[in-house]
Amino acid sequence: MAEATLSGSQLLGGPEETAISAGTPRLIRCHDRAMADATRLRAILELVEESLDEPDIDGAELASRAYLSRYHFDRLVHAALGEPPGVFRRRLLLERAAYRLATAADKVIEIALEAGYASPDAFARAFARAYGAPPSEFRRGRRLDYHLAAGNRIHFHPPGGLRLPAVERSSAMDVLTSMYEHHIRLSGEILDRLDRLDDAALDRRIELSVEHIDAEPSLRRVADRLIRQLEMWATAIEGGTQIPAGATTVAGLRERLTAAEPRFRAAVVTPVQAGRAEETFIDATCMPPQTFSLGGVLAHVLTFSAVRRTLAVGALASAGITDLGAGDPMSHVGGAGQDASTITRNFE
Repeated sequence: MAEATLSGSQLLGGPEETAISAGTPRLIRCHDRAMADATRLRAILELVEESLDEPDIDGAELASRAYLSRYHFDRLVHAALGEPPGVFRRRLLLERAAYRLATAADKVIEIALEAGYASPDAFARAFARAYGAPPSEFRRGRRLDYHLAAGNRIHFHPPGGLRLPAVERSSAMDVLTSMYEHHIRLSGEILDRLDRLDDAALDRRIELSVEHIDAEPSLRRVADRLIRQLEMWATAIEGGTQIPAGATTVAGLRERLTAAEPRFRAAVVTPVQAGRAEETFIDATCMPPQTFSLGGVLAHVLTFSAVRRTLAVGALASAGITDLGAGDPMSHVGGAGQDASTITRNFE
């Protein structure tokens, strides 16, 4: 996350905050307060996240960095998160420790010190209370269920960030609607750019080129990218930092799809169906790491996969394999109409 830049009075909603007059409609006042609360919460979360690499820091220092008294800082965090700041921060440090136990070869004492515990025994007791098993047993099981129960659903996300829940419920239909709105906006922007071309350029036959999306496309490369996209996002959301390469034989591609689809469904599709489309995560496979939402990932995959699927279907047709038609999703989504490639319409 970016460095917090709000002043103390802004965090508290003090005089530096934009005033809301008594004559402002109630709905607008509530919306403005909700936005202000979200901004304050974001700033506090940034402070807590930045402090994870300083395990010995105390609540008084955190409050000072937020330009708040210890009393007001504790009250604000507890009210916003449902956890006192000390409890919240200790939970995140334990979640990070659990992740490192399962994925790294660091000594337990090193992980204990990073989590803010002065001795392995104290760390082992706290860890066992939280996870029901001592650190050594947890490590042997290589468990990746390192999130502890929390009503606010804010958790550690590797390698060193936080995973934040959606502020509002957002369904799969919301994602589809957003994709439609993006389609309309992009279509309009394409039309805007046609003004830069003369009639000859507008009427020139298009030679298909997708170099901007996939360099040197072939059926094998396009198939690989269709699957690699699922692997890439599943790896990022699971907390990985590197996307492994996979086999590109036909059998290898089929095996990869069989393995990648349930991972992507669990990481993206199922949460979006549950109304968590706006939930964000830090993608550490990017350089530098980037923050994305689950709904954005689904829209991205559907958009670029549509290009690659169409290319693959067209390449198959060029090779004499035409049973996929145009790859039209209409019959899959609903209805009994024919594939778009076989339908004739009446146009003036």
